[in-house]
Amino acid sequence: MLWKEKDVRGKKTDFYDAEKLENMVNKAREYVNNPLKELVSLYLFMNDVQTKQENRLRRALFLVSDEEKLSEERLEKFSKGDFSDVKLYQLEYTGTVLREIQVLARTLLQTREELKEVRKMIEGNVPQDHVLLTIPGIGKLAAGIIIGIVGDIKRFPRPESFVAYCGLDPVVERSGRIEVRKGISKRGNKYLGSLFYFLAETQYSRNPTLLKFHEAHKDKLKGRKLYTALARKLARIVWSVWYNNKPYEVT
Repeated sequence: MLWKEKDVRGKKTDFYDAEKLENMVNKAREYVNNPLKELVSLYLFMNDVQTKQENRLRRALFLVSDEEKLSEERLEKFSKGDFSDVKLYQLEYTGTVLREIQVLARTLLQTREELKEVRKMIEGNVPQDHVLLTIPGIGKLAAGIIIGIVGDIKRFPRPESFVAYCGLDPVVERSGRIEVRKGISKRGNKYLGSLFYFLAETQYSRNPTLLKFHEAHKDKLKGRKLYTALARKLARIVWSVWYNNKPYEVT
């Protein structure tokens, strides 16, 4: 994306730094527009904004009520200043907080609607015959996010490098002959890591390979460790299918 040099000001009396202006022009020439990458970046940004709005709204609601649910119907009422279905604390600051809730509810509803539109645009930019769509549990949104973030899968000649990029590679400490695994590195792309974990947790039963892995390890690994291992397995599947451009096959 284009950016402004901090040292280049817009005042008429300023002297422009020719070298910095030339750098800006060069950056503009080098910029290659990638619609899917831009849409995914926007979607992830807006999703973060939505999470912050929800957290802020729950905090405000907690100050004046025991309620925490943020259903679409309730948000619609809140946005119109209707709090009739909520038992409120009658406190000195209740009126001010209710106004905050109304503004936040209105803003959150708008963000959700815009997210839906961006999601449709992402899905529309994923080819119907893309090889990632052959993997059970991966739909157009997930495929679009993966493609948008990764770009060219050929950047990763080995599955281990792709797994590391996703932040799912294990941290291993060695002392002599003793090897200790201490969770995952989390050094890679946080969005990819979170996406693979989410898919592993919610979609593993739809994928024969992941289901087989789950059944084989569920007694040894528990909770987050199990789903992290499943996420790592899924990342390897994605790499193999995409890198080799061959449809998913049960292994």
